[in-house]
Amino acid sequence: MKLIACREEAHSDAILDILNEAIVNSTALYEYHPRDSESMAAWFRAKAEGGYPVIGAVDAADELLGFASYGPFRSFPAYKYTIEHSVYVHRDHRGRGIGTALLERLVEAAIGQQYHLMVGVVDAANRASVALHERLGFRRAGTIRHAGFKFGRWLDVEFHERILPTPAQPQDG
Repeated sequence: MKLIACREEAHSDAILDILNEAIVNSTALYEYHPRDSESMAAWFRAKAEGGYPVIGAVDAADELLGFASYGPFRSFPAYKYTIEHSVYVHRDHRGRGIGTALLERLVEAAIGQQYHLMVGVVDAANRASVALHERLGFRRAGTIRHAGFKFGRWLDVEFHERILPTPAQPQDG
C-alpha cells in the first residue's frame, strides 16, 4: 500500500463508490441517498479552493483502498485553525491499518498547514472509528445524543479532538 494525493480524474469514481457504500450500509455518513457523480466535481473543487488535501491509499494495481481529507470545521473566522476530518476505507479492506495510515498522514498535513485542532465527528456506535481516533491521540470531547435519525433509530455522535503543536504564532483576523 502507498499513500498518494487523489486527483479528481483518477479517483472520483472510486471515492464516490466508497462514500455511497457507507451511505447505504452504515451510519458513517448521516445521509439517506447515494451521491451522484456530479457531486464529486463540486467536492474536489471545494477541496482545491480551500487547499485541503485528499489523501488516498492505493494497492500495487493503483486500486483505491481508502481516502481521507479535511475541511473547515465551521465558517466563522475565529475557527480558522480548526478542521474537521474524515477517513473512509473500502469495505473489503477494513481492519488492515489503512485508516491508521491515512489519519496519520492527515495529521502531518494539518501540522504542515499550521492548523491547531483536528475534529473527528464519529457515530458513537462506530467502535472501530472511535478506537482509531483513540490510538492516534485523539480524545473524546463530547457526545451529542440523538443527533441523527437513520435506519429507524436515533444516532448519537461523538466529537474527537486532537490539539496540534501549530501554529507557532496564531493571529486574530
